[in-house]
Amino acid sequence: MRSSLLNGNRGLPVSRAELREQLLRLLREDEEFRYTVAGILGYLDVLKRLEEHDRKFNEILSEIRQLREEQVKLREDFNRVDKVLAELLKGQERLWSEFNRLNARVEVTIGSMGRRWGEDLERMVLEIFREALEKRGIELGKVRKLRLRDEDGSLTGVKGRIVDVDVLVEDEKVYVIEVKSRAELEHVEALPLKSEVVGKVLGKQVARTILVAVNVDREAYERAGELGIEVVCGHVID
Repeated sequence: MRSSLLNGNRGLPVSRAELREQLLRLLREDEEFRYTVAGILGYLDVLKRLEEHDRKFNEILSEIRQLREEQVKLREDFNRVDKVLAELLKGQERLWSEFNRLNARVEVTIGSMGRRWGEDLERMVLEIFREALEKRGIELGKVRKLRLRDEDGSLTGVKGRIVDVDVLVEDEKVYVIEVKSRAELEHVEALPLKSEVVGKVLGKQVARTILVAVNVDREAYERAGELGIEVVCGHVID
């Protein structure tokens, strides 16, 4: 049963209290009205939920935008770091190049110093035994350093092998002198080949091969005697 919400006597709007009373009565008595109101309330609840979903969705969109902005910033930071890293790598390559260049120079310098020190040591050993050598007819002022490189291996059997000795050249004869602070067996056994190479290169006869050393191992001393090598030394070490 559908009822009017207007004042029946005057056709004017009812008061709020009257309206509330009529609505309550309609809810109690009018089933169709109840369903209508329930539908409206359900629709309103749906709208409210949709609004809540929209709000959450907008929050998610805002967070996504923020994440994208942060991602862009991170990418920019990464690009900057990558650029800095590339510069550091270039700098490291330059440093390694400079290090290798300096290392090569140091090696050359040390090698040169080592050779000079070795030559100075040899001269000092010769000076120690000057008197003994002069008694054997060796004038130190005429002794010269001879350094040969067997490029093709035809002289020593080994390509690029270095032969480093002191020599005294007199007329058609050559004296080969090996100087050591301490002479060992391997030094003695290498001397005959050195003498042979010197003779071939200079085209002269090697008259004598002399080992000059501050100390000589007993084994080396005895081997020198077997090979016909003269030994001038300070001590023979057992």
